[in-house]
Amino acid sequence: MRILMPVDASEFSKAAVSFVASRATLLKNPTEVELINVQYPVSPRVSRAAGKEIVQCYHEAEAAKALKSAAAALKRAGANATARYVVGTVAHDLGSIVANDRADLIVMGSHGDTGLKKLLLGSVASTVAVACTKPLLILRGAPIPRRDSLKVGIALDGSPYGLAVARFVAGHRDLFGASPSVSLIHVVPDLAKISVPGWIEREVQTGLKPEQAEAMQKAAFENVFKPAQDLLARAGIAATEVRLVGQVPGDAIASQATKSRLDLLAMGSLGFGASRHSIMGSVATRVASRCRTALLLVREK
Repeated sequence: MRILMPVDASEFSKAAVSFVASRATLLKNPTEVELINVQYPVSPRVSRAAGKEIVQCYHEAEAAKALKSAAAALKRAGANATARYVVGTVAHDLGSIVANDRADLIVMGSHGDTGLKKLLLGSVASTVAVACTKPLLILRGAPIPRRDSLKVGIALDGSPYGLAVARFVAGHRDLFGASPSVSLIHVVPDLAKISVPGWIEREVQTGLKPEQAEAMQKAAFENVFKPAQDLLARAGIAATEVRLVGQVPGDAIASQATKSRLDLLAMGSLGFGASRHSIMGSVATRVASRCRTALLLVREK
């Protein structure tokens, strides 16, 4: 597996490094980790006054604050870790690197504040999310698990995007430990009643009998869960099912992640378009604003 990690000297990047270093099962196999740090250029006036060699020494020293200890920790854990820095901007240079890298996964730390604007918008994570088409794992402030085998939740919505997440988990099982505990999460509306928006939102009965609504909800769950269960079973992963009814999907999934003390929540993404306000999709955005669980975003090409 090849992992690309944008890092700086912050505690959040250190947490991301600790997470990768804790993947004992993964690191038993050849694992390539490249650390990348971005150094902003000094002004032309300062560069002329100080000279090229002094400016270069300055960038090397600043980059070493982020790269040296991170590379050492990963090498101790058994990863084939390399490190480099570039002089440029996050938007242009880091964006170009992640867009063209052959990584299987991008891993990075985020400040972990709830609220999308604090989490992604205007941040390095936002730039990476917009630029890359690779799965992106964001460590967001929750404690880093010390155990190898993780508690993983996979949020499904019946679309190819959710199934892409199950496919990634099945194809990269070692990332999640020797015996990961996997749960599939899906939310369906309460078919016995629906919410009617207006000045005052209210619920009205649909006319379905309780047993009819229950049967339809059961069928909806089974239609969503079965393809994911089949994918995971072929990888030797047995997954439990969490069936949630009649709640706002993003709120319900975030609440379940917190309640179950998940180490990682994996979700599909509709794609990272030109609008940074829609880089994750509405449900993932709502989840991110309501819990600090590590978030794995997987795109279906």
